Amino acid sequence: MDISAQLVKELRERSGVGMMDCKQALQATSGDIEAAITWLREKGISKAAKKQSRIAAEGLCSVVENGNNAILFELNSETDFVSKNSTFLDFLASLTSLFGKELPSNDAQALALTLNGKSVETLISELTFAIGEKISLRRVTKVTKTSDQVFGSYAHAGGRIVTVVVANGSNADAAKDVAMHVAAINPQYVDQSSVPADEIEKEKAILTQEALNEGKPKEIVEKMVIGRINKFLKDICLLNQPFVKNPDVSVEQYLKPLSMSVASFVRLAVGEGIEKAENDFAAEVAAQVGK
Repeated sequence: MDISAQLVKELRERSGVGMMDCKQALQATSGDIEAAITWLREKGISKAAKKQSRIAAEGLCSVVENGNNAILFELNSETDFVSKNSTFLDFLASLTSLFGKELPSNDAQALALTLNGKSVETLISELTFAIGEKISLRRVTKVTKTSDQVFGSYAHAGGRIVTVVVANGSNADAAKDVAMHVAAINPQYVDQSSVPADEIEKEKAILTQEALNEGKPKEIVEKMVIGRINKFLKDICLLNQPFVKNPDVSVEQYLKPLSMSVASFVRLAVGEGIEKAENDFAAEVAAQVGK
């Protein structure tokens, strides 16, 4: 039967469960919300949903190439211990294979894909229930290249960091070397022309005030800031950085004799952008003593 969006929305608000799971529950119960809530509880999905307020900042990232496309994504858990669990690792491998075939462009598309007759969103809920920790998928990223470009991909420490470089040229080994460099050094931009003007101006203002606070004359400050801005740009731009495998040359100098250049890159590191919970044990002890 057809399930209305309003019915799905109502069930989601009452259960806290994802939209795909709500729709599946309603389809299984002919649109009966109360029966759908029971169905979700029986499947363990409602219990899993209660864990969604927890912080999952550990886990692993993965990368897979397929022709002119590459997919990167992050599968999070609450603890590093769970990310080493064979069940978690098997699921990560299954998602990597699925995404490599289906090529989703974002999280929503990835969660809606099916594996063994179930949506990825449902499988994540079931895994959360089975493992006892919040498991979440995020930052699904699709990277494309042209036929005259090559990918360089690299996974560090089993997926704590993954990178993809799109390089102009045909030397895949060199592209992988640059992907390894991106993982190690974490550049922010390909080259200086990629840096937004407002970011440069902001850095210039900070450096100017810093130099003035050091008591330097204004005319000297201007020259100092120019030098410091140039250093700042070299530090954050991939092509200007000393190449990790040979610091005597820059990345650009390494690639030039190979008739290679970098078009773009993507880097994912586990837990980026997630505010991790910090336990103040001293405060906890003090609170307990005060009771």
